[in-house]
Amino acid sequence: MTIPTSGYTADAPVESSTSAVSWAPIIAGAVTATAITLILLMVGSGLGLTMVSPWSNESSSAATVGVTAAIWLIVVQWLSAGVGGYLTGRLRTKWTGVHTYEVFFRDTAHGFLSWALATIVVAGLLSSAVTSVIGAGAQATATIAGGAATAGAAAANTSGSASGFSPAYYTDALLRPTAPQTAPAGDSNENVSAQVSRILATGAAEGEISPDDRTYLQQVVASRAGLSEADAKARVDTVLKRIDDAKVAAQQAADKARKSASVVALLGALSLLVGAFIAGVSGAVGGRQRDEDEERIALQR
Repeated sequence: MTIPTSGYTADAPVESSTSAVSWAPIIAGAVTATAITLILLMVGSGLGLTMVSPWSNESSSAATVGVTAAIWLIVVQWLSAGVGGYLTGRLRTKWTGVHTYEVFFRDTAHGFLSWALATIVVAGLLSSAVTSVIGAGAQATATIAGGAATAGAAAANTSGSASGFSPAYYTDALLRPTAPQTAPAGDSNENVSAQVSRILATGAAEGEISPDDRTYLQQVVASRAGLSEADAKARVDTVLKRIDDAKVAAQQAADKARKSASVVALLGALSLLVGAFIAGVSGAVGGRQRDEDEERIALQR
């Protein structure tokens, strides 16, 4: 027995021809989030400038400024992502024939997409501003490049290269008199001061001053300042200790700045994650309220 097939069609799954992504509400939410972010960043910059002062006793520490800036970034992400995600959910059109779980997922995804788009736009705007500042600085540097080249050549001859090698220092060591009192008449105070500066610079670059250089410094101080050998040695030791203390203080300041930058970077990344989560939740809340309001209006009719 043959089963007739005419008049029968196999059931096929119904698939929508339109995309599940509604870009119009996503763009609207992203634009809103971008505007709120820029406004809040300007407010944060104004408040941050009140924490910094050229007077040492009136300025907050670098750690305090860094942590405050990171907390403000979290607040910025919370507000901008929340408002942008909520508007994205409220402005999208109603999806018909879609399961409630799928609607929740789509609203969450739309909120996340609005946050992602806003983040990219803000990053582009900020990078453009930084690039403009760097370009202006580069142009100003190019303007004085001619004079700086001559000055740089003289400085390299006097102080040595960045590696710490100073030809002038080794020249001084070769021509250094046995006793400063027997120095030639043309060896002026300026020349001696330049030699001492090169000794100190080389010692700072190498981490220590050699015994020969230390002995020569003591002789120069004793001769030029009219001090005894013991007093000259004490003065040299005091100055060298102050130099070491300054180096340690600079290293401590650099370490504090490094730690503050690390905290700001980590909290900045945390703020972005918070913003993504808030945007997704806000999109789901806005979409649900939009559907509930429409259903309520339909029942009232």
